[in-house]
Amino acid sequence: MKRISGSTLPVAGAAAACLFVSIPFTAGRAAGEASPIYGVTIPDGYRQWEVVAPSEELGKLDELRVILGNPIAIDAYRKGTLPFPDGTILVKVGWKRQPSAVDDAALGSQQAFVPGVRSEVADVQIMVKDSKKYASTAGWGFGKFLEGKPLDKATHEACFACHAAHVAAHDFVFTRYAR
Repeated sequence: MKRISGSTLPVAGAAAACLFVSIPFTAGRAAGEASPIYGVTIPDGYRQWEVVAPSEELGKLDELRVILGNPIAIDAYRKGTLPFPDGTILVKVGWKRQPSAVDDAALGSQQAFVPGVRSEVADVQIMVKDSKKYASTAGWGFGKFLEGKPLDKATHEACFACHAAHVAAHDFVFTRYAR
């Protein structure tokens, strides 16, 4: 039996241990489940993408969000390229806004908020640019997910209409690059 450099742990055992250790990191993500209408899935590795911008949604949602972009999106933002090129992917991750007693103590007053539990509305929202595949929605496909599962068809039917009504002049994208 082959051993790992001086270790008594067999190679097969090491492989099994790696698989077991990785399970918690993939739990809660329904790999491959696609959004209705658009067929958008949660991209692997999106949490390692660069930040486009943070955002805050007060009112009934009371959420903190961060918008991440794949390398194509980041390059387009940096160059000011509109429309965004095919292959652009934007991912918005949302959390309930939670007061931070520790930060407030350091700052001397109640004013700090941090991410709490993941959004209970849609914790991952995705836009994918493919001008051929999504020609009827100005080149954009949409996905809204809660705990790795795509939300219903009615939710996805509203995506493009909202973007078209408010940000058509910015290639249907709300988020501006935070420099």
